[in-house]
Amino acid sequence: MTPVVRESSISRILVVRRDNIGDLVCTTPLISALRRRYPEAWIGALVNSYNAPVLHGNKDLNEVFAYRKLKHREPGDSLLGNLWARYGVIAELRRRSLDYLVLAGNAARSPTLARLVRPKAVVAAAGPLRGSDIGVAATEGRHEVEITFGLARAFDIGGLPPAPTVFPEDATVARLRAGIAARIQGASCTIGIHISARKPSQRWPIERFAELAGALARQQGVAMLLFWSPGAQVDPRHPGDDEKAKALTAELRGLPIVPVPTPDLGELIAGLSFCDRVVCSDGGAMHLAAALGKPIVCMFGRSDAARWHPWGVRYELLQPASLDVRDLSVSEVAEALGRLDDPEQA
Repeated sequence: MTPVVRESSISRILVVRRDNIGDLVCTTPLISALRRRYPEAWIGALVNSYNAPVLHGNKDLNEVFAYRKLKHREPGDSLLGNLWARYGVIAELRRRSLDYLVLAGNAARSPTLARLVRPKAVVAAAGPLRGSDIGVAATEGRHEVEITFGLARAFDIGGLPPAPTVFPEDATVARLRAGIAARIQGASCTIGIHISARKPSQRWPIERFAELAGALARQQGVAMLLFWSPGAQVDPRHPGDDEKAKALTAELRGLPIVPVPTPDLGELIAGLSFCDRVVCSDGGAMHLAAALGKPIVCMFGRSDAARWHPWGVRYELLQPASLDVRDLSVSEVAEALGRLDDPEQA
């Protein structure tokens, strides 16, 4: 049985999630539940600069703290400067006199952080780090949302996790709406197509994206938005698909498809908010689309579909026996999109 925190001891809670975009999206149900349980408490989050936009506009949080990972340093950002900025974040958190530090994700990577921040107690999916800490038994064989939400048991919170949430920035939405509306008019259905994937086994060939877009363009009232990871493929910090997107855009010239450059994560969240359906591989964009309530056709390669499938929305998951999405045909993806539109499949 999981020990439960003392009600009278809760006034300041910090949730830590320093992994990838999808991991943080899958942590928002835990944050929402903590806010409902403790409406008057100060609840903060510690994340990294890469995934921080996931929490933009999240009213369940009083404050978001972010630091830059060493591998994400910008040009001119020295190692010493990076470490000094990180120390500043830790020092500020220490001044907050935290009651509970909630380590979402791999707690084994955060014992040093727990010592430096000096909370009164730590909640983690592992054995207690100190006598006052609370170790929550890991929820095995479940979705990442459920695994992370399992930490709520330490706060006497049960039931099903709420849906993940992200909130597009109003100004970004307004700017993108003007540009998109000027390019496609009269569409009754807008399909988002995201062509990038971090894992090689989840990269669908660009020529098949082109064939799929051509087939969709022949359907009356269908328009498309094209998304990709920004940057050059050779960028050591954030390899991107600018070159592929440029080539695909040229090949699809004349079709009702609008390329939507997303130089930062906030732009991607805003762009996805315009879509009625999304086609993508497993990854951060898929989880963002799910948190926006978008039905999804998702392609899974060498990835744990049971743990990482879209949460809380209708989806069609395609994972070939080879665990390589290059073995998925255009017709399979198109048929999956059709099933999303079929009310009898709901």
